[in-house]
Amino acid sequence: MGSAISIGTTGLTASSKQMDVIGNNLANSNTLGFKAGNTYFTSMLNQSLAGSGAMSVGQGVGVAAISTQFTQGSFENTGNATDMAIDGNGFFMVKDLEGAMYYTRAGAFHINKEGYLVDNTDYRVQGYNLFTATESIGTDSNNVQLADDISLANVQSAASASTNISIGANLDESETYGEKFNVTQTVFDSKGASHNLSITFQKTEESGMWGFDARLDSSASQVTEQSACGITFDSDGAILNLYKGDIPAASIVGASLGGGAIVGTTISRPGQLYKDTTVATGPVTLTKAAASGVWNVTTDGGYTNALAWQEASEGVEYMKVDLDGKGGSDIVFNLGATAGNLWAATDTVSFDVGKTDVASQDLVLTFGDLGNGATIGVSEGSGASIKNKITWDLIGDTAKEITGYASTSVVKSLNGDGYSSGVLKSLSVGSDGIINGFFTNGQTSNLAQIVLADFSNTSGLKKVGNYFGVTNDSGEAITNAPGSRGLGEILSNSLEISNTDVAKEFVNMITAQRAYQASARVITTADQMLSELMNIKR
Repeated sequence: MGSAISIGTTGLTASSKQMDVIGNNLANSNTLGFKAGNTYFTSMLNQSLAGSGAMSVGQGVGVAAISTQFTQGSFENTGNATDMAIDGNGFFMVKDLEGAMYYTRAGAFHINKEGYLVDNTDYRVQGYNLFTATESIGTDSNNVQLADDISLANVQSAASASTNISIGANLDESETYGEKFNVTQTVFDSKGASHNLSITFQKTEESGMWGFDARLDSSASQVTEQSACGITFDSDGAILNLYKGDIPAASIVGASLGGGAIVGTTISRPGQLYKDTTVATGPVTLTKAAASGVWNVTTDGGYTNALAWQEASEGVEYMKVDLDGKGGSDIVFNLGATAGNLWAATDTVSFDVGKTDVASQDLVLTFGDLGNGATIGVSEGSGASIKNKITWDLIGDTAKEITGYASTSVVKSLNGDGYSSGVLKSLSVGSDGIINGFFTNGQTSNLAQIVLADFSNTSGLKKVGNYFGVTNDSGEAITNAPGSRGLGEILSNSLEISNTDVAKEFVNMITAQRAYQASARVITTADQMLSELMNIKR
């Protein structure tokens, strides 16, 4: 009978421990990532009666284990991209300032003032820093990448020089010759500075043909040195081929009477050299008139509206030719500082135009030195001789289409691959744990990747507040990327809440209370029985 009091006491103790666990579960019903505990009881050693194993009395109850229940908690949505939940198995890895590693299901993370991804107690989240140079990422002896503090400090998007452009447009075939259509787009140099690349298309007298030239920042000194200067469209308005025009040096004939000479020749608008006079029409011949500065077109070589005139600039005489008569010089002949006065009436200048078709290919636009130490596209040379080149993706599967339909000239699309430098604007996290950064220059980049840990025996983990610690029973952490090797995936903008089942805990509370009451009754009843025994003497 005396042991009954002791047995009842064990029941009180065990039920009290169960109430502690229930109370802790209910108190943490709103704790992020909390995993509820469950109390398991065991019967204590039995006492045999009269040496018979079949007749034995137990010695009460004890708490065998308080086990953590790692069932999945439900999720709540947040507006924070760095809030993360694990859908499935695994733990986030965090490290305190002393270097101790802990594991948690609570993914309420943020970026602290030092740029580290941390939780609410400033423990640093572990993962791979993908944006860092490869040589600075830690590896073990087997060259396996090691997890480290995720840092987004000093992350920015470097500038990238423009190397390719593509234009989608229509050039109105119904326009009269001489009409121009300008397409301007922004390109970037290697320092991230923006520049205006302007390509001007001009309708020629020849049906289905448009000449073009390109300038950078509208600077006349940066006219392209290109292999083609015009586009020919077929009868359906599609690009047939590209062409270029030139004046063969040997075709220029000097003064026939007065002794004047051609010092130099400049083709201002190569796209207007769209007729090949060497084949059928013959050369263009210009004759000096009696009137000062007047030149007449004696033979036009097929350029039916050609005009020529003479101008002086800073003591130098120039004879300028407008092949389509729509204004502006297409060809400039330098008559020299004094030789210009030697030209007399009836003197002639004759030249051929050599127009050739160019194989359908991308064009390389070449510009002069930008003057600020920066380059555009592929640069060659050094110092003042630097040339900046941009490839114009004009014909091919990746090119934007340029058409020559009889409808309004319009730009349909512009493509370019350069961009300025940018700072980090926002983040997103994928299901694989990769943290992607969006920068102010419109670029995106993979910055880091969350690493998850799992254990052979999660029940062996030790609770340390809202964290878990490794023990001999749990085994060492097995780390992998989310979604691999049985690990769960990451849900961004979400948090896992406590897996405490309040209804279940209330039921457990009732059973614990009844067990406690029953054990108390055992003690009071045994006490009454002992009192009766003591009263026999009286």
